[in-house]
Amino acid sequence: MRTFLIILLFIIPFKGQTKDFFLDITDQIQDNEFRLSYGVSVTDVNKDNKFDFVVTGFGFKNLALSYKDGKLFNIINEDIFNDPNRRTIGVAACDIDKDGYEEIYFLNTDTYSGDKIYSDRLLDLNKNKFIDLFEIDKNKTDLNLTAGRSVVCVDRKGDGQYGIYVANYGGPTRFYELKNNKINDQAVKLGINKITGGRAIVSGHILSNQSDIFAANERGDNFLYYNLNGSFTDVAEDYQVEDRYENGRGTALSDILYRGRLDILTSNWDGNHRAYVLDNDKFKDISKPPYNDPTKIRTVISADFDNDGFDEIFMNNIGEPNKLFKILDDGKFEEIKIKNGLETFGLGTGGAVADIDGDGILELLVSHGETGLQPLTLYKADINDFNYLRIKPLNNYGAPARGATVTLRSNMRNHSKTIDAGSGYLCQMEPVAHYGIRENENDIKVEIKWTNGSITSLNIKDLNKTYEVKQN
Repeated sequence: MRTFLIILLFIIPFKGQTKDFFLDITDQIQDNEFRLSYGVSVTDVNKDNKFDFVVTGFGFKNLALSYKDGKLFNIINEDIFNDPNRRTIGVAACDIDKDGYEEIYFLNTDTYSGDKIYSDRLLDLNKNKFIDLFEIDKNKTDLNLTAGRSVVCVDRKGDGQYGIYVANYGGPTRFYELKNNKINDQAVKLGINKITGGRAIVSGHILSNQSDIFAANERGDNFLYYNLNGSFTDVAEDYQVEDRYENGRGTALSDILYRGRLDILTSNWDGNHRAYVLDNDKFKDISKPPYNDPTKIRTVISADFDNDGFDEIFMNNIGEPNKLFKILDDGKFEEIKIKNGLETFGLGTGGAVADIDGDGILELLVSHGETGLQPLTLYKADINDFNYLRIKPLNNYGAPARGATVTLRSNMRNHSKTIDAGSGYLCQMEPVAHYGIRENENDIKVEIKWTNGSITSLNIKDLNKTYEVKQN
């Protein structure tokens, strides 16, 4: 009888018990094996106009998870993509050759720091087959043979041709661009070939009207590169974001004050997490406990999971519980207690968001590994009644305009979101600005600031749809 009553306590919810923020929908992932995974990106892998999750494998297969009929399943089985013999850690996608489709950069790390054995891969889908551009003879002169961490895409000239910034650890930073049909490392020429403990990187409209770069580092100052006509100047010390004595990890761009500009969320390994808001000519850290309490942080994601018009921050930790905060008005962070997604014993290493099933609710895919084999997990907010708006900017070549900024203006807020060029830590989110719509919100307009600083405006008549906007 006593055993029966105990079982009932788990089956029958207590009166007044509130439902959990997330639904656990991990069972939608087919063939979800125990594995070592790290970075996650979102891109259209096979040119079918649908986004897929790209999941790196550390001695396991890289995956391209596509959604169909209620399931996520791997759609790529080419050796050069799966690459199980290499140790892939970071990933980002962008259009480097101006053909309208994104190439995929896989950052491999077979040692902790310094020289490594295997180079990175830069994959291009050519006639339905992947080729590694770094395996072409003329591109072998500038291979990245240094242990690295994160990758970010940067349209530094604002002309739609992306370069790829590679944060290395114990060796020079790389910045790859396609020039005269050859992959060249431009880091020395640009003066950004610094040697540090490179960790997380983001790129977007941080200070200038072009693609700036913020790099969170370990055992050294952070970098904040101001973009002036395609050239970079490190202004981290001037703007007080160097954070010299901390060890950077998960980083994201977020409109923390809902004022129509991007600020910086950056976290530190076993150190205080930061919420940097631009105040005149300096960044000010407005974070307070419990948000800034030290954790073994990996990934930081800013997104509106529950479509209430206020962004949440998901903090993915390794070997200790994850955390979730809602960004309220005036820069206040409210902690949301979660059960699904808490992952008390999870070994979180990466994560990304996308509306992978097209229902207007973001899915959150979390990867695990490093110190033990664990499967992927998948979550989404447990909501039914909501309105949303999705803006998908495409540049002149028809590729995702990564690094552009979308700003929603209404009777309630001015809310900017970046079209993610690479963030979280080792990761990259879907290239869409996803907004939940607040109760009684109206008079909605949207502005897109492209990577060259020009602006496109549109009035929003209908909600609950995706607007695809091509750059003029």
